[in-house]
Amino acid sequence: MKKRETYLAFGIPDFTDAEINAVSRVMRSGWVGMGQETISFEQELSEYIGAPEVVTVNSCTSALFLALHVEGIGPGDEVIVPSLTWCTTANAALYLGAIPVFCDVDPQSMCVTPETITAKITSRTKAVIVVHYGGYAIDVDTLRSVLPSGVAIIEDAAHALGSVHHNGKRVGASGNTVCFSFYANKNLSTADGGALALFDPDKAEHLRCLRMSGLESSAWSRFIKPATAFVAGVAELGYKMNFTDLQAAIGRVQLKRLGEMAVVRQRVAEGYRQAIEEAGLDITFQSQVFDDRHARHLLVACFDPEEIGMLRDDLLLALRDLNIGASIHYRPLHRQPLYCKDGLVSLPVTEGLADQIMTLPISARMSRDDVEYVVHHLVRLIQRKGRL
Repeated sequence: MKKRETYLAFGIPDFTDAEINAVSRVMRSGWVGMGQETISFEQELSEYIGAPEVVTVNSCTSALFLALHVEGIGPGDEVIVPSLTWCTTANAALYLGAIPVFCDVDPQSMCVTPETITAKITSRTKAVIVVHYGGYAIDVDTLRSVLPSGVAIIEDAAHALGSVHHNGKRVGASGNTVCFSFYANKNLSTADGGALALFDPDKAEHLRCLRMSGLESSAWSRFIKPATAFVAGVAELGYKMNFTDLQAAIGRVQLKRLGEMAVVRQRVAEGYRQAIEEAGLDITFQSQVFDDRHARHLLVACFDPEEIGMLRDDLLLALRDLNIGASIHYRPLHRQPLYCKDGLVSLPVTEGLADQIMTLPISARMSRDDVEYVVHHLVRLIQRKGRL
């Protein structure tokens, strides 16, 4: 099969004329900052998730930081996080002077479990950040039942918009503070941005203040009521982390299209499974990735070097040379220089996965031909090593 001329990224946004027209409409309105469009997006996202409060911010990193901040996390506090995650999950704790404590994951779900978390609990534990890795919905109700009272659960749902818990509720409707990402490669993309979903109206109002430099009123409220709100008081030290109406315009369209894009992702995933099974490749995937409950933000596969006859990194580089954007999610944080200054932590499952996992391209923009191209070259590269 001839080499692709264009690079097939592991995840790209699916924008249509509807998103472009929505941005154009907001640009022509004369108001592009955080205003009515953002308010509408928050309300619509709240209805979709099933959480009464949604607060948009400029990134999921900001969402995680603010989620910890409003829980009073500070210097010396311990925050348990999985090592198998993007760095900002742990960085949110570091920004506040807290200590990220890394825990292991389950080998099939690649997510934290009550057992891996409770193994790391100490008297200094003040919060746990669980990551719905890849789009797998963790059972947070069971986790809550085994945690000491006073330990906050923050959900990192950067991968999990659209994921569904075992009880039928969407991720975001648990009652915990749940953080989402709308980064460029996410299932719902606004180019960048994030949001917090929660049930506490007072906490939500506090977050709205914090995201706007601690101001008691927003620029939009002062614009629509200039006679009564011409001066904004500063209630506390806040941050510049607000969303914009340009992003919200994209987000509102993407939210309406989320169902149709999920169908394409499922079709792509099933296409991989069928082609790989027909080829007889010995490849395993993250559990539930082919089920309706999984958001399939990532399609994470495990390649055992003993079975495929080559190192995972060699396979990945060979695929990239063929313009296939395979990737790794992630290099374990507990092995990174920033986080292991006090000695190495042993996390055997994470370490075992670290040399085997690889993310295959998946997005709502992919076609059957794209899938066939990836699988064709997977088969060819592995066969070349004489293992089939």
